Amino acid sequence: MKSYKNLMILSKLKPFLVITFLLLLFILVSAISYVSAVSNDIADSVFRLHVIANSNTLEDQNLKLKVRDGLLSFMNDLSKNCNSKNEVIEMASFHKDDLKQIAENIIKENGFDYNVNIEIGLSDFPTKQYGDISLPCGTYDALKVKIGNASGQNWWCVMFPPLCFVDVSSGIVPDSSKEKMKENLNDEEFDLISNTDNNDINFKFKLVEFFQNWKLGLN
Repeated sequence: MKSYKNLMILSKLKPFLVITFLLLLFILVSAISYVSAVSNDIADSVFRLHVIANSNTLEDQNLKLKVRDGLLSFMNDLSKNCNSKNEVIEMASFHKDDLKQIAENIIKENGFDYNVNIEIGLSDFPTKQYGDISLPCGTYDALKVKIGNASGQNWWCVMFPPLCFVDVSSGIVPDSSKEKMKENLNDEEFDLISNTDNNDINFKFKLVEFFQNWKLGLN
């Protein structure tokens, strides 16, 4: 009799369990779809810079920053009239040999003989904050610069829109940079990457960050 009652209870619970499972599945699929769409749109609007030092010695880390400054000075001058990520990528691709030469010259001027490898393509980035703009982790188009053994700490920034020289002390991104980013994102996506007190937006950012971290296997 007890066994029969248990079967009756299970039979009554079965529709509820099925509906609950389907609801959870729907929520999961919707969340993944949302994260994918938002991540793709954000990634499609920015071009990033990734510089890797030869090692973690103080000298190599300082050299990395000097190479960064030289490349950014050159690229900022070239791309100051560019209005899209693709324009900047085309400019960087066309001047790839010049970028390599600039990096090598800076290295030699500082008494080192490291080789430089420059690539333009997709790279995985952790979540990074630039002033009052936060970009979630994900896969982005980037100019990757490897100095020597490229076994030192990374330096990351955004070449388009220009966020590399954001004044960290003020924590403010220039309006011109925000406008260029805004042109390529819808209102919700732009709000998502802007620091805000909106709890709903913050939750969505954390959602994107969680799924992207899981996808990339980042810590």
